[in-house]
Amino acid sequence: MHPEKIKMSIGGEALESVIGRSEDEELPEFESGAFDLEVGEKSKMRGDKLADEGFLNEYLQNGAISRHTMRDLIGSIRLIGSNEFECSEWVEEPTLLITRFEYANLFHTVTDWYSAYVSSRVTGLPNRPQLVFIDGHCMTQLEETWKAVFSGLRYAKNFSGSVCFRHAIFSPLGYETAMFRGLSETIYCDGASSHELWQKPNNKKTARISEFGEMIRAAFSLPLHQQHHSSKSGSRNHNVLFVRREDYLAHPRHAGKVQSRLSNEQEVFDALKIWSTSHKECKINLINGLFGHMPMKEQVRAIQDASVIVGAHGAGLTHIVSATPDTEILEIVSSEYRRPHFELISKWKGLNYHPIYLSGSYASPPLLIYGHKIRYVVTEFYFADMIWICNGLGLIDGLKDEKLTAVESKQAEAVAVIGT
Repeated sequence: MHPEKIKMSIGGEALESVIGRSEDEELPEFESGAFDLEVGEKSKMRGDKLADEGFLNEYLQNGAISRHTMRDLIGSIRLIGSNEFECSEWVEEPTLLITRFEYANLFHTVTDWYSAYVSSRVTGLPNRPQLVFIDGHCMTQLEETWKAVFSGLRYAKNFSGSVCFRHAIFSPLGYETAMFRGLSETIYCDGASSHELWQKPNNKKTARISEFGEMIRAAFSLPLHQQHHSSKSGSRNHNVLFVRREDYLAHPRHAGKVQSRLSNEQEVFDALKIWSTSHKECKINLINGLFGHMPMKEQVRAIQDASVIVGAHGAGLTHIVSATPDTEILEIVSSEYRRPHFELISKWKGLNYHPIYLSGSYASPPLLIYGHKIRYVVTEFYFADMIWICNGLGLIDGLKDEKLTAVESKQAEAVAVIGT
């Protein structure tokens, strides 16, 4: 790799120091020969490019990607003889070469993490590889996880001269992973935990997403086979995690404000807090998921410890990749953001997913209804005592012992039932 033949910013700077920098400055432009591949001195391919247009069009199609940086990287590779192969530094360990786009958004960064994880798995690496970012993006909070999951991290422009890799692996763009392509393509896939498939093999299910989540938990030294806690009396203690949307400065072109997907989020959280303290049959801990103010390890721990994860559609819900197998996922879906990101992740992990559809972006606060016992079993949970009315249906009478589907059948109305 010849860093001087890659046009981009240095990368790895503090975000505050590069406010206003354009995306074009951060994305790499490769000159011919930015990367070289050594071939024998007698090879007839010396001087040729590794991949011609036909190869690139077949295996690295642009598709909807306006600037396919990995395609451009592969297209820059020249084949040279050993006499021309010069290195100022050798890297002996297996190394993943990665280009990123939306590096500050959790969902898109998770697709990059997943691509790097799969690249490591399919190439049979015995240990965690090193990383080199072939981009000029600045540092963000999410870099903490890159460093935890992999053994080392450098930016291409941090090398002072030509660097040679004994074993280089080019990781596909996050846009090309199943996690992203599944948003627009039908991928027939059901998931389960690796433990479940070890006990009951099923070639129609995959544990790949679950294993990926376990890798993240292991990187932060969190237990891999943790069960949700039970009290001495036998009743369950439940952590209900409410994932919040917070304003944060994402990248140099960002104003620091996020668009609300739930216009009265604080009101809903406050109502849930009141509800969570009203139960005597079991203990419910409502966790305020202000992830923007938490180290990544604590974010992953909160996901792992949760019996139920609730949140409006937003990147923070991508953390469910690290949820345990018996976790319930409740997504509050406004009318403007009905996309299947978290339904698909839940499906590919084998989690129970429950959408709460809104007619707009406002959810009427949860209403505690005493005297009614709706016994709708979702895995090990008895959802009772509280009905969450999302479209202002008001108090519902006569629901005793009726199935939840009778309520769900009402058009344009969504009812999520949460309880003991």
